[in-house]
Amino acid sequence: MSLFDWFANRQKSAQNSQQRPEREIADGLWIKCEACGALTYTKDLQANQMVCLECGYHMKISGNERIQHLIDSNTWMAINEKIRGTDPLKFRDRKAYSDRLQGYQRKTGLLDAVQTGIGNIEAEPVALGVMDFQFMGGSMGSVVGEKLTRLIEQATKERLPVVIICASGGARMQEGMLSLMQMAKISGALECHREEKLLYIPVLTHPTTGGVTASFAMLGDIIIAEPKATIGFAGRRVIEQTVREKLPENFQTSEYLLAHGFIDIIVPRTQLKKTLAQLIRLHKIHPAAPTSTKSLEAGPYCHLPFQAEQHNSITNDNKIQTMPQN
Repeated sequence: MSLFDWFANRQKSAQNSQQRPEREIADGLWIKCEACGALTYTKDLQANQMVCLECGYHMKISGNERIQHLIDSNTWMAINEKIRGTDPLKFRDRKAYSDRLQGYQRKTGLLDAVQTGIGNIEAEPVALGVMDFQFMGGSMGSVVGEKLTRLIEQATKERLPVVIICASGGARMQEGMLSLMQMAKISGALECHREEKLLYIPVLTHPTTGGVTASFAMLGDIIIAEPKATIGFAGRRVIEQTVREKLPENFQTSEYLLAHGFIDIIVPRTQLKKTLAQLIRLHKIHPAAPTSTKSLEAGPYCHLPFQAEQHNSITNDNKIQTMPQN
């Protein structure tokens, strides 16, 4: 073969390769780990509950995925799903708060940042609340506080353990004081639940911060956290500027909190369902008699000096409305 023929064949091969259609790779077929950079087949990652197969990094998942992983099939009964928020302060930053709510409702398919219901975990009945970080950073407003309070009150009446999956940036600033009061409101409902000697387990996931950390996230009988989750109240930079000290590298992580006694156990997501079931069964071995002799039907919040209507939680203001039935 002459040199001229060799170059002619190379040019012909190049033209044929350009005409050959490229292989299409479907979007979302692979997912890159944010921690180690490993590429993992999406289906394999989903089968492992979005925990990296290489380094064990726990990626964010939706509330619906949490429920699917934790609750036994065909046992989930959602409650108070029609509650939706309004815009009591007519708050506006770059856009109106009411428009922002509607945008997140369309994006996530949720009415607010928490789902509540009753279901079984390995055949053990439990009242479950699941916060969803995809809805406005899991921020706690009037609807989140109302739904969690109603969940806890129902669990107290039915003598069920409560599990709350926490994932939140804190109180929702667009609702001002109405969001901050949810901290005391939920804590009061948990106190009534505790007086009945019932089990409450919060599960702290990445991130759990602000008013959620300062209230119900840290009030559990047993506090569980996922590995390497960020858990704290104020941000790292704010604390450093306040105390004028350099904080440890692992400050406000699950591991740091466990070492300093703020949480009880770190459980990988893939082991969470089994662990919760074991803890619930252990608590059931010797059930304690309730210390309160007051009727739970008399109204929620045993020790607070005000009451509400029977079908509502302690706070029944006009800022929370129920979506009409279709």
